[in-house]
Amino acid sequence: MKKFQLLALLFITGITFGQQLTQFSQFHCNQAMVNPGATGAYDFLDITAGGRYQWLGFNNDVQGNVAPRTSYFNVANVLKFKKVRYNPAARFSSGPIQKPEVGTGKLKHAVGLQVIADEYGAFRNLAFSGTYAIHVPMNDKINLSLGARIGMSNHSFLTEKATLLSTMTGGMVDNSYDNFVANGFSRMFMDVSSGLYLYSEKFFVGVSANQLTQDFVSFGSGTTNFNPVMHFDLTAGMYFNLNENLTLMPAVLAKYMAPAPPALQLNMQIEYKKWLWFGVGYRHTDAIIAMVGGNISDRFKLGYSFDYSTSRFNSFTSGGHEIVLGFMIR
Repeated sequence: MKKFQLLALLFITGITFGQQLTQFSQFHCNQAMVNPGATGAYDFLDITAGGRYQWLGFNNDVQGNVAPRTSYFNVANVLKFKKVRYNPAARFSSGPIQKPEVGTGKLKHAVGLQVIADEYGAFRNLAFSGTYAIHVPMNDKINLSLGARIGMSNHSFLTEKATLLSTMTGGMVDNSYDNFVANGFSRMFMDVSSGLYLYSEKFFVGVSANQLTQDFVSFGSGTTNFNPVMHFDLTAGMYFNLNENLTLMPAVLAKYMAPAPPALQLNMQIEYKKWLWFGVGYRHTDAIIAMVGGNISDRFKLGYSFDYSTSRFNSFTSGGHEIVLGFMIR
């Protein structure tokens, strides 16, 4: 069997019967990446960049690392319709680090921009989208938001990542592969997501649906079938004040995509003085997660997590890394 076919089978099988969208170990720190309704929950300009490098050590001897890699960039901001005077003292205070607080009790409109680059084996997905969310106050302390995200995603097959066994064993011509490449191996899909998000200073609950249009609107040609499928996510978390210095937050993320079985992740985070936090997580049948992060200053936040695989890939990989860097402008 051709090596290219073997790699394609491995990753297409994972995409067809597993989750197609990027997973985040630190989902509780990136609510807007999971649910468009969470865009604008905080009343400031939030710029976040992050990356995931999974299955470390999972290599192909000829082409190098084929493990999944993800990079993303997200911007979210609450629209302000009243003039606000510039106050340097408010922006560059020399006091203690202040944890950003969610904004509730008022009607808000928020917009966002998201870019994701996802590479897995011989395949790559580039997605660009914009988000709008409206936040309606239930009372002074609780808001309910409805968000929508619309954009385009490009799925492509990377010929430089594929090596034919026929080429390795004598340079034979493979007509099937040549025809596959000649017919095109890149397609563009419209990507629409929506989500509801209920939140306060004490808790959050969100439900979202992604890839709603599936392959109904697409551009390009070729024999490659990327087959986008609808995904449904449920997130929830609650904050408990243990004392004046420590806050405990359990959080859960449940994902479903037919015909794959539901995926479940549980996180437990403890925060010290509202600026430094540590956490552990468990992704069912997949990984144990260690996390650390905090607000470096009034402007920057940083988070890091390490995934230790508990799946059948444990013998081939030493785990995975995720890092998140945020910039906050109040």
